[in-house]
Amino acid sequence: MPPTNPARRQALTDAAIDLLAASGVHGVTHRAVENAAALPPGTASNYFPSREALLVATARRIVELHHADMDRTARHHHTDTATPPTHASLADRLAALLTDALLTAATTLRTRYRAIYELQLEAVRRPALASALAGLQDSSIGLTADHHGALGLPIPAEAVPTLVTLYGGTLFVLVTTPVDLVNRQLVEPLARAIARGALPDPGGSTTQ
Repeated sequence: MPPTNPARRQALTDAAIDLLAASGVHGVTHRAVENAAALPPGTASNYFPSREALLVATARRIVELHHADMDRTARHHHTDTATPPTHASLADRLAALLTDALLTAATTLRTRYRAIYELQLEAVRRPALASALAGLQDSSIGLTADHHGALGLPIPAEAVPTLVTLYGGTLFVLVTTPVDLVNRQLVEPLARAIARGALPDPGGSTTQ
């Protein structure tokens, strides 16, 4: 029967996140993760029978942390949804939300997102990992739409995949930029461009 200690499992995947960001996928082995988590030899293989299983579990842990952050944002930013926002105000509010999210992800949470990009590159060579990441991406698109609705940002469902793609590409650039160069002045124009690119205007073209 597989071990069921969630705290130990979480410690292993959290250690793998740090190793991915610091050393890339090749730095993530069962023994390296055990050492980083200060756990006995053999612990990681008890939870993850293969290295690929460890990588998939780490990807799921990153997505879990990302969704928890989205939940906190939705709880702490109550918006009056009685009056639907205009298209212009929706774009402005979305850009402001994206600016804050990108800044936090590219600075405070940089390790986490560098790790997921390492996994995405490795998935090109690992079909099982690619399949797991694709499933996580699909669930993230649905949860993103739900969270935006809770924040009073009724983004059309068909725009969410574009929004997620533009956000992910922008974040990749930011987490590979020296952290001391990442600031609000850099991020705000990028966030506005994402909002304009993702939201179709009432006339059928992107917002200008």
